[in-house]
Amino acid sequence: MGEKNFENPDKITDLKYGFDAFKNGKALFNKKKRLPTMGWNSWNAFGSGNTEALTKAMCEKIVELGLDKIGYKYVVLDDGCYNAKRVDGHLESDPVKFPSGFQGMSDFVHSKRLKFGMYNDIGSKLCSGLEVGTCGYEETDAKDYIKWDIDYIKVDNCYNVWDNATFSNPENARFTFAPNIRSIRINKTNDSGKSVFQINLSAVEDGEITGNRAFIERDYVTGIGTFDGTGPDSTPLGELSSELVFNVNVPEDGEYDLYVTYATGSFEGAGAWLQVTVGENGEYYYDDFLSVTENQDSFKESPSIKISLKAGENRLRLMNHRRQENTLLSYAKIKENFEKINPDKDIVFSICEWGKTQPQNWGYKVGDSWRILNDITFQVGSDGDSGHASWEGAYTTSVTAQYNKAVIMDSFSGPGKGYNDPDMLMIGMDGLNETMCKTHMTMWCMMNSPLMLGMDLRNVKKDDFICSVISNEDVIALDQDPLGIQAKRIYTTKAVSPDTTYLRDNDRIDVLCKPLADGSIALSFINVSLGDRKDSVYIGTDLIKHYMSEKMADPDRFFNADKFEITDLWTKEKKISEEKGFSCNELKACDNLTIRIKPL
Repeated sequence: MGEKNFENPDKITDLKYGFDAFKNGKALFNKKKRLPTMGWNSWNAFGSGNTEALTKAMCEKIVELGLDKIGYKYVVLDDGCYNAKRVDGHLESDPVKFPSGFQGMSDFVHSKRLKFGMYNDIGSKLCSGLEVGTCGYEETDAKDYIKWDIDYIKVDNCYNVWDNATFSNPENARFTFAPNIRSIRINKTNDSGKSVFQINLSAVEDGEITGNRAFIERDYVTGIGTFDGTGPDSTPLGELSSELVFNVNVPEDGEYDLYVTYATGSFEGAGAWLQVTVGENGEYYYDDFLSVTENQDSFKESPSIKISLKAGENRLRLMNHRRQENTLLSYAKIKENFEKINPDKDIVFSICEWGKTQPQNWGYKVGDSWRILNDITFQVGSDGDSGHASWEGAYTTSVTAQYNKAVIMDSFSGPGKGYNDPDMLMIGMDGLNETMCKTHMTMWCMMNSPLMLGMDLRNVKKDDFICSVISNEDVIALDQDPLGIQAKRIYTTKAVSPDTTYLRDNDRIDVLCKPLADGSIALSFINVSLGDRKDSVYIGTDLIKHYMSEKMADPDRFFNADKFEITDLWTKEKKISEEKGFSCNELKACDNLTIRIKPL
């Protein structure tokens, strides 16, 4: 198979892949209404040092500990398992690390009645630098993955040819942002070439900036594109892409010439790729590079862009949604080939682009889950070293950094959509004590996160606290509840709108509420901070009703109940209460009180 031409991304010939289709709720493929995936992934335990022998040992331990019986079925080979280069265009295993090949590994995993998962990347290379990314090889790789009988694939985003993703050329931002725009000119000529209508509009004075990304700089508009969501800097809610829109009045229907006064860049915020459309859900009149200017402050007028306008007011949109569209197209191409080759093969599709292109907006169209931030830890383990985890961290590498973003993303999650993925569990890694591990597990289960173990299971014994945490079936049942609804934060000790405010100050108690299929709810009081809290927090049924009634399986039964059976999911204590509310009086550092409330 020949090398792919990396000059330009694929053209968008079908608007179902375009930005305007992101909100239509229609997946691009027939998707199973599956629950969050449970299993083990090699990355946190071994990084690129995973081997066939280690993977077999993990399979043996999953069965020995009985984890397979409670849902941990998927065993996933992450980065580092491949040969450094393709062989005749095909992927092959590292002959030293995986001497039996991927078919042999798949056969072994399946012999344990477990499911086999693998890893790749939509870029030209894997994050480890191995030159075996799927870009340009989607059909070949899909055939091989199906031949190896995979049940799961995690697809990363390093060396993305069309974006300034991790290890990609920073100048790839030229693909993902529009040029700086100073003004536009719209002209119409008659059959003899004489101008019969012309209008000049200033970007600053006449244009409208939509969304939150773009802004005015001196006499032009810059930042026309999409926020980079890789880090924890900005909220995942709201309009995270910006357009420059002009309301244009013309005297008659017809074809007009659009000229854009622009200056290009090749850095985050200013690029060279422009999209032009008129109205909502319209075809792109232009979707390509403009010629490069001397620098981002040297403006020039573009060649004519032919557009069709109707008599009266038209909404002319100048934009660049390619950061999201390019990534969607790359993931969709892999999925399309799976569907073409074997539409009956059930493969969990895990999108791992770290929230960079705001996958909460489009991930449901192709994926079963989507990562929301960069990695939860960069200090992964190795054979004999457990790696390091953190409760708090300045960037994404902590339990709370991931939780703080995921907890307000419940509106994007669901069994017909897919699930927000705040990365693998760090239980069993150095740095988290037993209390932290219990709360980490609780958070992920309340938020319907995939439950992918990331520790060296050889260090786990049936009677230790690690095993008790990851095998708490009452807590796991929240994650795997068939209603499939992510918990909503309905209260926080910070005086804010609890369900929509992105909080990064951990000095607080949160209360999460999760509706369950049997008409019950789960309520979790979480001390997010590293200090003990003496707060008395009371949650009345009226507050639960305000936030949750439309999501509950049987709200009338719950809110009309005379009493409730309350089960503490960690201590297993039960009690009957006739009160119309539920309270928590104090919590130790990083601790939680999680109860299942059943109406009687």
